[in-house]
Amino acid sequence: MIPFEQKGHALIWRSDRETVCIQAWGRDCLRVRARPGHDVLDQSWALLDPVSTEVDIEIHQDRARLANGKLCAEMSAEGHIGFFRVQTGDRLLEEEPPLFFRPPVRSYQARSGDLYHIEVRFRSQEDECFYGLGQQIHGRLNHKGCVIELTQRNSEVSIPFLLSSRGYGFLWHNPAIGRVELGMNGTRWVAEASRQVDYVVIAGDSYAEILERYADLTGHPPLLPAWATGFWQSKYRYRTQEELLEVAREYKRRNLPLSVIALDMIHTPAMGDWRFDERYFPDPAGMVRELDALGVKLMVSVWPAVTVQSQNFQEMHKRGLLIRTEKGVDAHSILWVTPQDPLYLHFYDATNPEARCYLWAQMKQNYYRFGVKVWWLDACEPEIYPQDHGNLRYFLGNGLEVGNLYPLLHQQGFYEGMKAAGEEEEVVLLCRSAWAGSQRYGAAVWSGDIASTFESLQVQVRAGLNMGLSGIPWWSTDIGGFIGGDITSSYFRELVVRWFQYGCFCPLFRLHGWRSPAESATCGAPNEVWSFGEDVYAILKEYLLLRERLRPYILEQARVVHERGIPLMRPLFFDFMSDENCRAVDDAFLFGPEILVAPVLHQGAREREVYLPAGTAWMDAWTGQVWTGGQWVRADAPLERIPVYLREGSPLRAFFITLRGSP
Repeated sequence: MIPFEQKGHALIWRSDRETVCIQAWGRDCLRVRARPGHDVLDQSWALLDPVSTEVDIEIHQDRARLANGKLCAEMSAEGHIGFFRVQTGDRLLEEEPPLFFRPPVRSYQARSGDLYHIEVRFRSQEDECFYGLGQQIHGRLNHKGCVIELTQRNSEVSIPFLLSSRGYGFLWHNPAIGRVELGMNGTRWVAEASRQVDYVVIAGDSYAEILERYADLTGHPPLLPAWATGFWQSKYRYRTQEELLEVAREYKRRNLPLSVIALDMIHTPAMGDWRFDERYFPDPAGMVRELDALGVKLMVSVWPAVTVQSQNFQEMHKRGLLIRTEKGVDAHSILWVTPQDPLYLHFYDATNPEARCYLWAQMKQNYYRFGVKVWWLDACEPEIYPQDHGNLRYFLGNGLEVGNLYPLLHQQGFYEGMKAAGEEEEVVLLCRSAWAGSQRYGAAVWSGDIASTFESLQVQVRAGLNMGLSGIPWWSTDIGGFIGGDITSSYFRELVVRWFQYGCFCPLFRLHGWRSPAESATCGAPNEVWSFGEDVYAILKEYLLLRERLRPYILEQARVVHERGIPLMRPLFFDFMSDENCRAVDDAFLFGPEILVAPVLHQGAREREVYLPAGTAWMDAWTGQVWTGGQWVRADAPLERIPVYLREGSPLRAFFITLRGSP
């Protein structure tokens, strides 16, 4: 009996224990779903409806084949799947073939009901490199040899999409808590509790083409509004309306560019009230009007957390709008506002459509009507403690099954609320977490609560590049790190200069942090560009002005990001695939097609080695000296200068020559 059948554009394989469906899902993409003993489920999660394509299906006694554009899948009668490039027949990816009594390549261990612990194994290729997979803090660009946990944490963002140096993309389309093991002896994807296997393979002739297909599958990012390309000022925290306004006024008195000023947490009467505390912010509408007159947007921090002290707690609890627990009390975390004042946090259930509507109604009534249109979605992993996902009960299921979906659905609620309010082009959500597809809801991710050290800065460069390769193009860090920065120390002052220079060439340019010596237990030291001494201020001011000059270029690239889904900030190998040396460079990057940036990442460094990709000449942005590509050069890097190179002939040269110290 032949185990295969064709059903429309899908190839179905059945055995006595499992059903597998391989289906064309957009151009050059194949989706694989498998389930023990049943027809597969149609769970959309991150995926949009597929674009219709022409497919070629062949069924034989011992094997079957499905081709869609550049990608072909072949399946044996025993259920083993391999993926090949149609034009050349080159093998891109192949499941690990079973051997004797080893576990099958797709294994299912019953948990409860129709949930299974699921594992899928693929063969390893020794020379293969893996990129993407969200934001990790292991400090590597290439994940080969790593075990990556598929879970959301502060500073670790789980986006289960990887980009392979062999010319394919792979989306593990499963929101379950799990892990991926990228070993030398095999690749294994693990879901702790799920109903089926679900993954997508994408073929392309370049990294850019693969990411274009991925954006078609999961959604293109909205066009970034012009104001978002400027400078964002933030600190932990502005305590009053007057304090915040005075900072914005001072930027304007100094003729410094400022696009956004942020109001961090603890501006509400209680966590979960989601409104201004009128004792400290007596006239929100007036505050927003004055900022608008200065050309500055107000961004407001919104936590998805509620305490019992909140005016909303009882209603949300009664209506089932909060995440529940399988056992024990329903509190999910503790926030230590002061050592004597712990707050027990409950998180609203973003997987519940009714809860999303409830939260947006609060936003509209208490912020949007005053003119607030920029949202800072903090702690949206959500930040539970301890990390016991199996004890969480969401509207959509147990936390082990759906836990990674939370940030995506949280972002969906804000995006759809803004659209319903008539905001067509203004949706930018600054978020601490994301999942596959978050980019379509305007999610711009920052790297969380990171340390104020040079070691942390080094990690950010690789983490940001991998976020871009995960389909999240708008990304930033807290310039200077979030915690541990003493604004009076020479170490931190050097660090903030080097980090500010790097931040000038990040997709979003943000200064934030909880500085010391702290003014109080709930308010850090000043964190404006003039807060670190006159010498530092003189340098930071020049980079503020440089960023301002670069904004037209960034806006041009923002349209490319929107239309094609390729990141603004990307590794050298992304544009120079034929130059093998570029694959080894993980501490420099391209900022669009014309700018190569080599940040200074070590304390005391005043020069560094920079690799210039082959195939074009490169001009030192500061001196005008031209170098032939395909070689390493030693770049001067006095404290006021970050090494930057432009493709020869770039009109951007004029933007750099006014920087202090340039000839």
